[in-house]
Amino acid sequence: MRRRCGGNMILEAALFIPVLVLLIGGMVQIGKVTYVYYTLKKIVWAAGREVATQQGVNFCGDVAGDAVAQAAINLAVNDANGTPIIANLPPISIATQCTDPANAGGALIPCDTSNCDALNLAQKPDFLVVTLQGGYAVQVRIPFLNPIPVTLNPSVTVPFGGVS
Repeated sequence: MRRRCGGNMILEAALFIPVLVLLIGGMVQIGKVTYVYYTLKKIVWAAGREVATQQGVNFCGDVAGDAVAQAAINLAVNDANGTPIIANLPPISIATQCTDPANAGGALIPCDTSNCDALNLAQKPDFLVVTLQGGYAVQVRIPFLNPIPVTLNPSVTVPFGGVS
């Protein structure tokens, strides 16, 4: 009489399937987070590039509050129909960076805006550093685990090519 071994197969499958589902779900979530980060990085880069090529941006105080800079940021954040590319996007922050004349290596330091007024619009920056204020929160949902909050903080440094 021959003994059946079907029970072993069911037991092995019952042990292996949750591990397989965990791995597949984890790969999908890592892909989702990577895609969102790439999209955020492209938005931040596009905003920085638009501001860096604009003419007449006021670099005294908050650059992102300037009307010309805000129009460039809105162009990068929205699609052709005016719909936001990513919902609930935090404000975009723009900081000016200048090359340190005392350092031969060309280290970047924040630009001097102490002599700003309506006529003298401060020193022309060499670079703009564009970031998302506070980052963008994403919930990673992997099967059998609680959602894991991940904060994405894309940042780019673009050379300034416009005229202040």
